Amino acid sequence: MTSPSLHLSAVAPVPSHLSQRPPLSPHARQAAALGQGAADPVDPSVINPLDRGAVDSLDPDAVESILSELAHKILRSSSQGRVLLIPPDHTRKHSGAGRITARLYELLTREGAVVDIMPALGTHAPMSCDQLRDMFGTDVPLDAFIVHRWKEDAVRLGVARSELVRSLSEGAVGLPIEISVNRRLVEGAYDHIVSIGQVVPHEVTGMSSYTKNLMVGCGGKGIIDGSHFMSAVYGIERVIGAVDTPARRLLDWAADRFLGSSHVVHVLTVNSMTARADGLADTIGVFCGDTREVFENAARLSRARNVVRLSAPLRKVVVYLDSGEYRTTWLACKAIYRTRKAIADGGHLLTIAPGLERFGEDDERDRLIRAYGYCGRAKILKHLDRKSELRENLSVAAHLIHGSTDGRFKVTVACQKLSREEVEAVGFSYLPLGEALAKYDPGVLRPGYNTAADGDEMYFISNPALGLWEV
Repeated sequence: MTSPSLHLSAVAPVPSHLSQRPPLSPHARQAAALGQGAADPVDPSVINPLDRGAVDSLDPDAVESILSELAHKILRSSSQGRVLLIPPDHTRKHSGAGRITARLYELLTREGAVVDIMPALGTHAPMSCDQLRDMFGTDVPLDAFIVHRWKEDAVRLGVARSELVRSLSEGAVGLPIEISVNRRLVEGAYDHIVSIGQVVPHEVTGMSSYTKNLMVGCGGKGIIDGSHFMSAVYGIERVIGAVDTPARRLLDWAADRFLGSSHVVHVLTVNSMTARADGLADTIGVFCGDTREVFENAARLSRARNVVRLSAPLRKVVVYLDSGEYRTTWLACKAIYRTRKAIADGGHLLTIAPGLERFGEDDERDRLIRAYGYCGRAKILKHLDRKSELRENLSVAAHLIHGSTDGRFKVTVACQKLSREEVEAVGFSYLPLGEALAKYDPGVLRPGYNTAADGDEMYFISNPALGLWEV
């Protein structure tokens, strides 16, 4: 068996009304550019970072061409006919990864392959049957799905020694980090592993997906804790939106060292920053391959299309969090992560979260967040010196640092399933949900700058997961 070495890509063309700008290469304007092996990489010129205009949705035929070619290569190079698909979970439903996964499942199984699907949950709660159906459709049988249990299913592969971690983090952290991933990635039961994910600015790795989908999404406690903590100590403002970051270096090192023989292929999407009525964002680029260059090309496109650069800091930001996606502050703090570089000192972030019902994704993390709260970087680091339970849960400590504003701006949470007392106890201000919706109706507000009837000026974001806002 040989790995299906390949580079496949498709990028949406720039709309005709932007044609006066520097044109993209002919390679980029093809519906799909299909190559054979590393000698034909994705042409970096497919991305024109100077073009800030809107992008048409990628032609579905281009995506179909890529998926068909990928399935063909996998089937041709498989000895056992077994494939593991690793898509994101429902928190990335908008990326369209569910449809890509379902299509690959169909293409492979109709030729006799045995295909399992294991969503990259990381520490997130398992997807419900309704969530699986909503994201992946009804044609994929539910028994094809495997739940990644980050506490039970991970096997220890090795350790990133403290001196390596110190070097990767530029001196920020010097602790050893255990490398552990779901056993299915390394036991050899699959001919190929296909990792599917959206590349978008991310608070831990700088840009999401690629090796993060494997090493964190399918990782165990050690690497999840370690990667998140080294990133938090290094500083979220230095990390988010960057391609080369401490956590990314760690994950790339670990994947190269321990997953090199697992025959991994990455399918990476870049999406628009506006979700349609069905909850999906238009796909503007698909990059497929087995080298880091595929990630770099996707990241370059995402940085050009998914980062809103503002001319001045924002005094007030209103973020709406969909009730089906954001049920915990573990996820809802994305509103803070993605806007903090855009909010003025003394500014105000209002998060409207009708589905918010708890803080952590599991009981233990919920308890720890309630116990320590979003009290700021300095206090969390002091707690780590004294509290063993926090030292034993470094990803929680990292989350509390990431979700704290250190007093620079105010965060108000509008919800109904958590009480005022609960919200204020973790360090946020509280606003009744009905009062927030009456004044800031997400069905009326338009993305960007708005002025309410009483003259209140604000900047509205309908889904913070779709990008990054900065000055």
